[in-house]
Order: sequence, then C-alpha cells, then structure tokens
Amino acid sequence: QVQLVESGGGLVQAGGSLRLSCAASGSIFGVNAMGWYLQVPGKQRDLVAKITSGGITNYADSVKGRFTISRGNTNNTVYLQMHSLKPEDTGTYYCNLQAFGFRKHEYLYWGQGTQVTVSS
Repeated sequence: QVQLVESGGGLVQAGGSLRLSCAASGSIFGVNAMGWYLQVPGKQRDLVAKITSGGITNYADSVKGRFTISRGNTNNTVYLQMHSLKPEDTGTYYCNLQAFGFRKHEYLYWGQGTQVTVSS
C-alpha cells in the first residue's frame, strides 16, 4: 500500500518559481529512483526529472538548467525546484517511485498529481 503525495503546485506567472514536494509512505523496499513526470491533456506522461537512490539525476532537455530534483533526508521524499517557469510547463506533475521487488521485478508507484499552471 505505497502512497505518494505531491504538493506545491499552483498558478504562477511565466518566469516564476515553484517547488514541488513528494512524500512516499508505506511498505517500500528496493527503491531505485524517484522522479517527476508531466502530463498534459491528450499527451503521454513524460519524464521531467528523476533521481536514483545513488543521487544520479536525469532531466528532460526542456527543463535542464531550470529545474532541480533533490531528495529529502528523511523518508522517501523528493523535491522539484522549478525556476523560470514557462507556459509549456503547465500540466499535472506526478511523482513516481521506482522499486525493485522479488527477482528484480520493477514496481512503479504514482501519486495523484499536483497541478502547475504557468500563465504568460
């Protein structure tokens, strides 16, 4: 019963900043990575940023230099600091947790999403 809860979304003007937070709870083992994905209506859910348990990060090209993903010290927590927001950053941001279970089966857990709207 893994649960991921996102927060921090909102309405901002272009050029503004937001910080998204995600906290995972429940019976979690073998966490490999946590990340943030963006979904807009009619489109697939795309990777924005992810961070592995070893601290290795990956970013979508569109957010490099503007967004920073980081982990919290306690619990399974991940943050996404977003700067210089653009209207195209608008959408629902979903927190994702990747874990490996028995025989390296991959499990993906998702939060309910937090809405980010960037006005021009």
